[in-house]
Amino acid sequence: MHPMINVAVKAARAAGAIINRAALDVESVRVSQKQVNDFVTEVDQASEQLIIETLLGAYPGHAIWAEESGRTHGAQDSECVWIIDPLDGTTNFIHGLPVYCVSIALAVKGKIEQAVIYDPSRNDLFTATKGRGAYMNNRRIRVAKRIRLQECLISTGFPYRQEDDINTYLRLMGDMMQRTAGLRRPGAAALDLAYVAAGFTDGFFELGLQPWDVAAGSLLITEAGGLVGNFSGDSNFLEQKECMAANPRIYGQMVALLGKYSKFASVGDKASVHEAVSELTKLTLTSDNTSR
Repeated sequence: MHPMINVAVKAARAAGAIINRAALDVESVRVSQKQVNDFVTEVDQASEQLIIETLLGAYPGHAIWAEESGRTHGAQDSECVWIIDPLDGTTNFIHGLPVYCVSIALAVKGKIEQAVIYDPSRNDLFTATKGRGAYMNNRRIRVAKRIRLQECLISTGFPYRQEDDINTYLRLMGDMMQRTAGLRRPGAAALDLAYVAAGFTDGFFELGLQPWDVAAGSLLITEAGGLVGNFSGDSNFLEQKECMAANPRIYGQMVALLGKYSKFASVGDKASVHEAVSELTKLTLTSDNTSR
């Protein structure tokens, strides 16, 4: 593995050990609320501190961008920025639901070049280096090969903030539910992206995500042969709070469905997307009738 990946893996595993110890007695973990339905625990904070200390111990000239402490650590003028989510899936964690992970990515001049996602409850380690492929537990992974959206299992995340537009999301979700084999909401976006990269699910979409939620997962996706971007298909999505990922064939079909919900699509684009959705619906109905 790349030397920077080795350091990030060391940091992720050490953070995972903190999380696993706390999970043995999760009811004793101190929890506070950043805003409605947005929680932080002492475990998030301890995990983040250890990750930062490990990364800066190896690369003191790098910058840090972390969920809990923001941009307060490291050399903030550096072109190398570690983007950290110390515990993605905190709500799952505090309820004892073992679906959460540590996410660490390195951006160089704004491009993600290294990625680690670690699931401590399953001891699953996902890694990627730009140009060198994506791996799960040292085994090469690839996105799923399905080419028809109606055969696909898609993961997503539900709105939970007061400012979220729930009605729009319900329409969006309804469009997807009618044209897929099923939707899943595991509750940890970074792990959702890792699962798309590994081919466990066929695609993913969610609104309102932050860079630390998606940075590492985005590189896993592209190195596994998939595409990732906003709902209109633009790959410059990291800070746009729209994320969609899948293999190239399914990605195009998801753009056709979700593009009209993108805040970055023009009126003309949305009209084109509406036409594409109508055509996709016709093709789906024809395919279903033929299969019968």
